[in-house]
Amino acid sequence: MKKNQFIHDSRIKKNAWGVGKAILTYLVMLLLVGIQVGLIVSPLFQNLSDFFRVNLVLLYWVFVTIVFIRITNRQIKHVYDNPMRILSKATKDVASGDFSVYVEPRHTSDKYDYIDVLFIDFNKMVAELGSIETLKNDFVSNVSHEIKTPLAVIQNYTQALQNNSLDELTRNEYMKTIIDATNRLSSLVSNILKLNKIENQEIENIHEPYNLCTQLCECALGFESLWEQKEINLDVDIEDQVTIEYDKDSLELVWNNLISNAIKFTNNKGKIKLSQTSNKNEVIVSIQDTGCGMDIETMKHIFDKFYQGDTSHSIEGNGLGLALAKQIIERADGTISVTSELNKGSTFTVILPL
Repeated sequence: MKKNQFIHDSRIKKNAWGVGKAILTYLVMLLLVGIQVGLIVSPLFQNLSDFFRVNLVLLYWVFVTIVFIRITNRQIKHVYDNPMRILSKATKDVASGDFSVYVEPRHTSDKYDYIDVLFIDFNKMVAELGSIETLKNDFVSNVSHEIKTPLAVIQNYTQALQNNSLDELTRNEYMKTIIDATNRLSSLVSNILKLNKIENQEIENIHEPYNLCTQLCECALGFESLWEQKEINLDVDIEDQVTIEYDKDSLELVWNNLISNAIKFTNNKGKIKLSQTSNKNEVIVSIQDTGCGMDIETMKHIFDKFYQGDTSHSIEGNGLGLALAKQIIERADGTISVTSELNKGSTFTVILPL
C-alpha cells in the first residue's frame, strides 16, 4: 500500500477535524477568554485582594480544563473507543470461525468518516473470507467425491476379477475399466497438484520465445485420432508465425484442454474451428465448436473448480481443466472468456498481451 493512500480515500466525506469544528473551537476559546476579561474588569473582582484575584482566575481555568477533559473523553469514547470495541468483538468472532459478522457503519454514505470506511472494508474482508471458506469446503468435498468414485470402480471390478468363471472377453473389459479409472484418478491428482502450485505461485515460469502457431498445430494434431474417430471437420485458420515469450508448457496445457473439450462436446460429423490472429499489442486464439453449448447459468460457473455443466460427460473429466486454464492465462496477464448458446456450440477466446 502506498503511503497515505488511506488518508486520501475518496469514500471519506467527513474529516475528523474539519473547518467547521476549528471555527467552533476558536469561538468557544474566544468566549472563555471574554468571560475571563469580563471577570477581571468587574467591580466585584477589583474589590478582592491580589491573592483572591489570582486564585479566582486559576480556579476558573481549572474548571474550564475539567469541562474540556470531560467533553474530550466523551468524544473520544463516542468517536473511537466504542467503535473499536465493536470492531474488536467482531474480529474475535471472525477469528473463531463466524463469517456472518457484519459491522454497521455509523453514518450514511454522504457522511462517511475514517471509522465508517474501516467498518466497510472489514465487512468486505469478512465476506471474502467467508467465500474462501465456502470454496475450501466445497473443494475438499469435491476432491473427496472425485477420488472416491474411481477408487470404488477399481475396488468393485478388482473384486469381480477374482471370479474364476469369467470368460476372457469379460475379464479384459473389466481390466480396461480398471485402467480407465486409474488414469482418471491419476489425471485428477495431477491437475489438483498443478492447480495448487499455480494458485500458490510455486510454479517457476520459464519464459522463452517460441512460435505459438507451431504449438497450436502440434496440439491439434495430438488429438487427430479423436476428431477423425468422430468425423469432425477441423478448420484451422492461423498465421504462419507469431513469436511469443511465455511459459510454453503451461500454455500447452491450456490449448490441449480447450481442444479436447471442443472434441468431447461436439457430436459426430460436427465442426471445430481453431483460429488465431495478432496485432502489435496482443495475440488472440479462439476455439469454436458446434457442440451442445451452454446456458447462461453454466457459463457463470464454467471456470469454477469441479464444475461440470454437462454431467453426461463427467466420466471423461474432473472439472479442473478450465479452472487450471484460467489460472494459467491470468498468471500470464491474459484473459479467457466464453460465449455460447445452448445446442448451438461454444467459443472460447484467449487473449495474451505481447
